[in-house]
Amino acid sequence: MIESPLTLYVPRDSAALAMGADEVAAALADACAGGPSPVRIVRNGSRGLFWLEPLVEVATPRGRIAYGPVRPEDVPGLLQAGLLTGGSHPLCLGPVEQIPYLARQERLTFTRMGVTDPLSLADYEAHGGWTGLRRAVALDGAAIVKEVTDSGLRGRGGAAFPAGIKWKTVLNTPSARKYVVCNADEGDSGTYSDRMTMEGDPFMLIEGMAIAALAVGADRGYVYIRSEYPHAVATMRQAVASATEAGFLGDDSCGSGRAFRIDIRMAAGSYVCGEETAMLESLEGKRGIVRAKPPLPAVQGLFGQPTVINNVITFASVPLVMARGASFYRDYGVGRSHGTLPFQLAGNIRHGGLVEKAFGVTLRELLYDFGGGTATGRPIKAVQVGGPLGAYVPESKWDVPLDYEAYAAMGAVVGHGGIVVHDDTADMAQLARYAMEFCAIESCGKCTPCRIGSTRGVEVIDKITANRNRAQQVVLLRDLCDTMLHGSLCAMGGMTPYPVLSALDHYPQDFGLSAPDRAAA
Repeated sequence: MIESPLTLYVPRDSAALAMGADEVAAALADACAGGPSPVRIVRNGSRGLFWLEPLVEVATPRGRIAYGPVRPEDVPGLLQAGLLTGGSHPLCLGPVEQIPYLARQERLTFTRMGVTDPLSLADYEAHGGWTGLRRAVALDGAAIVKEVTDSGLRGRGGAAFPAGIKWKTVLNTPSARKYVVCNADEGDSGTYSDRMTMEGDPFMLIEGMAIAALAVGADRGYVYIRSEYPHAVATMRQAVASATEAGFLGDDSCGSGRAFRIDIRMAAGSYVCGEETAMLESLEGKRGIVRAKPPLPAVQGLFGQPTVINNVITFASVPLVMARGASFYRDYGVGRSHGTLPFQLAGNIRHGGLVEKAFGVTLRELLYDFGGGTATGRPIKAVQVGGPLGAYVPESKWDVPLDYEAYAAMGAVVGHGGIVVHDDTADMAQLARYAMEFCAIESCGKCTPCRIGSTRGVEVIDKITANRNRAQQVVLLRDLCDTMLHGSLCAMGGMTPYPVLSALDHYPQDFGLSAPDRAAA
């Protein structure tokens, strides 16, 4: 795409809209109307630097120049200072790509994020889009699956299961109909990479799902999007329509001679539907409750047919794997954690936003080199990694490389890459209680450890903080967590003990335990 020197970019991402991006775009359009030269305003995706939103960019001969955060009342002064030519102004941040927060990242999956018009097929193709799908069309299913397997790509959700193995199972399961389902029910606190992808680069997700369909022989796909994401739903529907009209989806997907269509479905507002089998139940029009396994969804999934289920970032990583080859992607990361992950900084953090880094980066680097410490300026006390059921990681563990095995070894999870920061005013006993309460509210109720254990967990933590037989109640809490961990049907109950036990282990003083009390317990 050749950019006009009089092109302005104002994000259409939900985070930017919440900060007034629509008003800024309107103010720029009004102020530039009737000027000596026409000005084009492109509504791009967000770069993920949320503390600078709305981030306005202008195309100049020396590259894009960024300004932010911009408010409508800043527009006259910016134009007077030479915004359209990248002029100096207190809000000027210089060339976008040189902003340290961006320059230190490895943007593979998010390479187009904030660069293109999300709904422009021409923009997508000009920046490498459809290359992976076109390569996949020339291969058979087994070759595509091998490429994904060799890349080391693992599911970018909680389980981190190798994507290629899941796809191979679906490929090798005989059936007249197979499905590809994208789990976009992104419900973890502090996470937004799925939403950013669907709003800011939707064709990337569509391309990844189309490649999966070619790999396993599916002709129908579904994207299950949480109802709290209306902008993502609207963008995905428009993108699917455009991709279908252009021939990348439909009866002859990308000239493959095979049909593949995608439907967008809005979720019903249940956290447990982030679990794959509960999501399938919901897609089938039933109450979202967890299914017993086996059979695995790869063998009997949606409507009883073999189904590939991955989340947004997993599918969105596939086009690059196919376009650049397995070895290119595999060479990023450490150990068995290959590629990159979009880490999402949230909570009490000065510079909240998305950071795509190769596995192996440390929590300390993310918290300080990118996040800039807490927004309050107080010391960081605890960091929850991996969503509301992730463990609280104390400072003694902040230098452990972020990879699946290293975190599993210390009783934590990387999960979807959500990182929520708490300063030294946080009450860890109350946060542990909230984890149990959250589980009690969101449990589908199918298994006893989750349904009853979470309710008992709230009661036991209340007794501990009230010092009612505290030592005995701590023993009871640990025993209850053990039952939930090993007896729950899915991760809803099975992971709730992670934040509870990590808070109890690393912050005993918040439960009223002294060191001797803790040892006795």
